[in-house]
Amino acid sequence: MSQYGLNATLSETEMDMPPPSDPSPWLPFQSRRRARDEKREAVLRAAVALFLEQGYHRATLTEVAERLNITKPALYNYFRGKDEILFECWAMGQERVDDLIAGINAEGGTGLVKLRRLVRAYGEVMATDFGASLVRFDVRDLSDKNAEVVRAAKRSIDHTFRGYITEGISDGSIKPCDAKLAAFAIAGSLNWIGHWYRSDGPLSPKAISEEFTDRLTEGLARRPAGAKPRVRLSR
Repeated sequence: MSQYGLNATLSETEMDMPPPSDPSPWLPFQSRRRARDEKREAVLRAAVALFLEQGYHRATLTEVAERLNITKPALYNYFRGKDEILFECWAMGQERVDDLIAGINAEGGTGLVKLRRLVRAYGEVMATDFGASLVRFDVRDLSDKNAEVVRAAKRSIDHTFRGYITEGISDGSIKPCDAKLAAFAIAGSLNWIGHWYRSDGPLSPKAISEEFTDRLTEGLARRPAGAKPRVRLSR
């Protein structure tokens, strides 16, 4: 499995490709939500936990079935194969990102405000199993069709980060900078949360996301002349 997961499979050229004109053409998320039931989601929760613990290739559907106390053939009532389960685990994480971006856009605000909201929310998503599935698994394990779906979604997330930064530069809330490089730096840092976060660690997802929000956006914020940087009190 690739050390850098799905995110590393996109070249700089691919990331520069424009996002689809439809905000979410790659996944009919609302249809997927209606189609899922509790048993189907239980399979995904068990599978993503096992894939993250053991690695996708080492984990077996037999082990997934054992965790659910069902037979392996019963899994095929919900999924056609292991790679489809992997894709659906990714889709669950992507749904969360899609929802948070929609909420940020609905709330409005300056480019900096939107960027900070995105960093905070995205960081929290990365500290979940389905969030980690966005970056921990290899796109080459998916079908060609589903792999392209993943690449399209990742390009859209990248363009959202860039868009907020560009908007902030235009409205004066963010200092002039290279929006592309800034977006790469921010998203790359956040994606690594999905690699190193442990639920039994000393910090909660909220604490981590708040710290990352300050660290990753403080240097971009444009302040009035003479204003001092904000200092956070230690916990």
